[in-house]
Amino acid sequence: MTNGNRVRVVAAGDHFILPSLIREALDRELTCEVHELRLGWPLEPFGPVAEVTEASDAEDELIEALAGAPVLVTQMGPVTERVLAACPDLRLVVVCRGGPVNVNLDAAERHDVRVCFAPGRNAAATAEFTVGLLLAALRRIPQAHDLLARQGSWEGATYYTYEHSGMELEDLPVGLVGYGAVGSRVARVLCAFGARVMVHDPYVQGEIHGLRVSSLDDLLRRSRVITLHARLTPETRGLIGARELALLPRGSVVVNVARGPLLNEEALCDALETGHVSAAALDTFVQEPLPAKSRLLGQADRVVLTPHLGGASRAVAEKAARIAAEEVGRWARGEPLAHALT
Repeated sequence: MTNGNRVRVVAAGDHFILPSLIREALDRELTCEVHELRLGWPLEPFGPVAEVTEASDAEDELIEALAGAPVLVTQMGPVTERVLAACPDLRLVVVCRGGPVNVNLDAAERHDVRVCFAPGRNAAATAEFTVGLLLAALRRIPQAHDLLARQGSWEGATYYTYEHSGMELEDLPVGLVGYGAVGSRVARVLCAFGARVMVHDPYVQGEIHGLRVSSLDDLLRRSRVITLHARLTPETRGLIGARELALLPRGSVVVNVARGPLLNEEALCDALETGHVSAAALDTFVQEPLPAKSRLLGQADRVVLTPHLGGASRAVAEKAARIAAEEVGRWARGEPLAHALT
């Protein structure tokens, strides 16, 4: 593939997947010439750029860096039709993410560019974060912290009364909607806590940790907590709305560290205001950043909100760089690619 020449690779990292991490991983995999490029976050984080989504807005910067380079490794670089057309030497794009949402795959195929991704890079981190948010919501940890640490108030001690205390995981019926790389890890952890884990995922066969429930409606009726782990597809968009929330027992808890549009936020706010849902923990939202007018911001005593941090750990960044570098090494040696989409 390389005819003995050094491969020129553009390592277009950002504030999370540092260019230096990509370079170090590449150095362990093959001899190459690495051009480091550090892209900033877009003006609207994870927003649409041209015909791709969740990308940086640095098309011009990327085009300049890619002059004469056959390989791009990136986290947020916008690989659009314009970028591909302007970079005829580009042959391989490796995205350090679980999905190439910053790449126009149709345009890449037209330009004969292979596109790879890094599946499973953040499964452990997201699962751990999910369990952390779940515990925080069940026991109202952030609210108690805010009262004491920020306001100097001991009023959080009222959570020690029967009426205001939270639920514990042991023997608690917890329903998982989706059982992929993240959901399966969450199930194992919850089983270790002694929760009564139930799973609904029509696409997963074989053994699972917990009780398989074939109907989503049945899962909702039987769960005091639901946590979402489904992929976002046309089929799953708005999967949990007013009808579904009404099926939950009164006082249930909703957790979403998957994708915001899986959950109807207006319906959730209605359920929180009536008390049908007692608490929610959300890391992802329909619109990001969360708008200042969002009704969720008026529910601070019932919700735990974090700004899409579930997959943010140092291990994730290092793992993603390693997976990407291994894919570049396979391409350079003419071996089959492990995670190719085009």
